[in-house]
Amino acid sequence: MLELLEFHHQLIADVQGDADALGLITVEAFFEKVAEYLTEAGEVDSPGRAFYEGRHSRYTIQIDGYGGDPRESDGILSLILCDFSITDEVRSINTQQARGLLQRMYHFAEACLDEQFRDGLEETSAAFGVADLVSTTWKDITKIKLIIVTNADFRARADGALVNEIIGKPTTLSVWDLKRLKQFAEQGQARGSLVIDFKKDFGGGIPVLPASIGDETLESYLAIVPGKQLAAIYEKWGARLLEANVRSFLQAKGNVNRGIRNTIRDEPAMFFSYNNGLSTTADSIDIEPSPHGPLLVRADNLQIVNGGQTTASIHAGMRTFADQIAKVHVQMKLTIVPRDLSENIVPKISEYANSQNKVNAADFFSNHPFHVRIQELSRRVLAPAGADGYRESKWFYERARGQFADERGRRSDAERKKFDAEYPRKQFVTKTDLAKFENTWSRLPHEVSKGAQKNFKIFAEGMEKRWGSEGANIDELWYRSMIAKAIVFKATEKLVSEAPWYEGGYRANIVTYAIAKLVRDVDATKKQIDLETIWRRQAISQALKDALNVAAEKAQYTIAHPPVGVRNFSEWAKKEVCWKQLCDMRFDYPEHLDDALIAIDIAKEKARAARSEKAFNAGVEAEIEVYNLGGVFWSRTMEWGNRQRLISHDEIGILLACASIPQKTPSAKQCREAMKILEKLRKNGLPDQVGT
Repeated sequence: MLELLEFHHQLIADVQGDADALGLITVEAFFEKVAEYLTEAGEVDSPGRAFYEGRHSRYTIQIDGYGGDPRESDGILSLILCDFSITDEVRSINTQQARGLLQRMYHFAEACLDEQFRDGLEETSAAFGVADLVSTTWKDITKIKLIIVTNADFRARADGALVNEIIGKPTTLSVWDLKRLKQFAEQGQARGSLVIDFKKDFGGGIPVLPASIGDETLESYLAIVPGKQLAAIYEKWGARLLEANVRSFLQAKGNVNRGIRNTIRDEPAMFFSYNNGLSTTADSIDIEPSPHGPLLVRADNLQIVNGGQTTASIHAGMRTFADQIAKVHVQMKLTIVPRDLSENIVPKISEYANSQNKVNAADFFSNHPFHVRIQELSRRVLAPAGADGYRESKWFYERARGQFADERGRRSDAERKKFDAEYPRKQFVTKTDLAKFENTWSRLPHEVSKGAQKNFKIFAEGMEKRWGSEGANIDELWYRSMIAKAIVFKATEKLVSEAPWYEGGYRANIVTYAIAKLVRDVDATKKQIDLETIWRRQAISQALKDALNVAAEKAQYTIAHPPVGVRNFSEWAKKEVCWKQLCDMRFDYPEHLDDALIAIDIAKEKARAARSEKAFNAGVEAEIEVYNLGGVFWSRTMEWGNRQRLISHDEIGILLACASIPQKTPSAKQCREAMKILEKLRKNGLPDQVGT
């Protein structure tokens, strides 16, 4: 309980800090923080803030947000309600209190279908946008998810629990309480409570065959899953069943595969023969014996790492081909991966299982070399103190959920103070944040507005294409520019919140549109924002603030004035036509904006000079290191590498040149290559004492 209390205090401190920094009320800051969790966990697609509290009929109704257009989320309408209080102790809510919160969302959904209720709402309000969206898409909605997010401790269990239907629509309730928020924030275990009880909830256990031999392999099984059972499981858990990277790369495409659909419709009995089946992982399972062999009766944190389209297509077929689905069977490979191995093992299983289609290495797993390099840079590169600082610090890049909490949590109190000074909480960037910054600079604010996961997919596809040819340029200079963009982003968020013209709502959309517009307009003058100066100052200038203020006010106007017939501003901001409309507007930026800019050709020349200087210094350092290690070391290293068949003929020649020290002198290029070869051999087991 002590750990939960500590997390409780830290969460409140973080929310209050965000609220103060961005000019938000605390519950709004709480919504923004937990919205990241809900998106990353696959609970919702693109959450948006849309607060409403009032009366309808004899009921109190309330929501704090929604999960995006149900037509883009498999027909699922998600409504979110926040229950946040600042207390010294961890408070508890019981089932009756949770039911009261549930009823507020339940009756809001009903009210959305009441024309008189909709007419009473302010048309420019976010609540009207949600109500109008629900009304106009009601025929497309197949399921309603009600989500309560609270910083209280909920002692009961509610994760995808069925509740009373809302006017004929199946409805579920999920509660994200303090324990669950802690679990996800610290370990990324949003699915820790995703327990599939095949026997109790889905018609019975699944026959399995053990497929692992010996102690060195992970526990594995082969199974045949009835299509009807698989569809029922997906009906309850939806996209949360899909491994995170697979989910993010499938969600923006049509989830129903035409070939799979045709097989279900025309030849359901041949589905097993035609389909590749599923590759899945789980944290743990329960097996029970039966007269016909072992049965899988329970799986904790089951994840589909290959077969997402198959699963979604079978689920979709339940609505139109129910009789055929009863004849469908799917093969499944199940690997039990303990949590401590999941970060490394699950991405590899997913990558190799998906190698035959587009969801492969481009999935940009958190252990992709790009993210690893950014993490290494963030742990090494010192950020200047800036005008308001008193010491250098670092920005923490979290490539996998929970890294920050883990790094901080395993330290003593004294060490935590040192860690907090080295990595201030305001200097924290996730991989989805990075994607948001980069795509904004790439002038894709409409993509950024689609939500963290969809935007990350766009960024990842572009970066993966560049990685092979431009990977070497993802260096310290690139990292400093990225952090400067983060500084611009955070400053613009605060600027918008405090602006007298800001009408509330849609801040995230306004920020990305404003920055993208300014970047575009500045580029047209053959200049760019001087990111290196921002890095050195760790802040943006007044000139840049004034220009962003102009762009942000116009961005708000564009977002809040869509074409006739478009009533949901958040959904309008996701359209490219919205971005084009802003692009066509001419702004009168302040004259002193030029003080915050640099000519593009000068910026490129500075970058080339910086990289050349770095390369020269690296070459000098390589020559010194090669000479210090000595000829004997390089001779024995070459012999070991040759015996292990790890070096090529050309590499042997380079090591021979180094082995000739001091009689002969290797070139600077040979020294650089020798150090690369040494690094490769060390990764492949070169003994530390090889040269002694």
